[in-house]
Amino acid sequence: MSERTLPNILITGSPGVGKTSTASLIAEKTGLKHVCVGDIVKEHACHEGMDTEFDSLILDEDKLIDTMEPMVGSEGGFIVDFHSCDFFPERWFDLVLVLRARTDVLYDRLVIRGYNEKKRTENIECEIMMVVLEEAKESYEEEIVHEVQSNSIEEMDA
Repeated sequence: MSERTLPNILITGSPGVGKTSTASLIAEKTGLKHVCVGDIVKEHACHEGMDTEFDSLILDEDKLIDTMEPMVGSEGGFIVDFHSCDFFPERWFDLVLVLRARTDVLYDRLVIRGYNEKKRTENIECEIMMVVLEEAKESYEEEIVHEVQSNSIEEMDA
């Protein structure tokens, strides 16, 4: 950890694995501040429009980093949640939790969210291929990256 007095934690994983729920639980138990990157993307227009095929915003990574840098880049005490992790500066985080879920659990969560078939299929394939876990392992020091199962409230609360 650099000069921060409190850690910054990144919670990442495929859409639907429970990042926001887990980040909220940890924030509640620790007093750290929860930062939902998706909200920042929308609030600060850190995107280049909509990808209609996947019904999602096209992320402007540079603008997002510039927007988050004054907060996460200099202070500590943040729990950041987002489905991608390879573009965040390595120096920002002291711990990276990659949430994983069984595909049957993930599928049901994505259906409840109303994801179309193409978007569900892509996200399930990403989970099967461990895409986010591999991104995290390639982007951060091995000792700070931890894989965590997130199939139930009990597992998330543990």
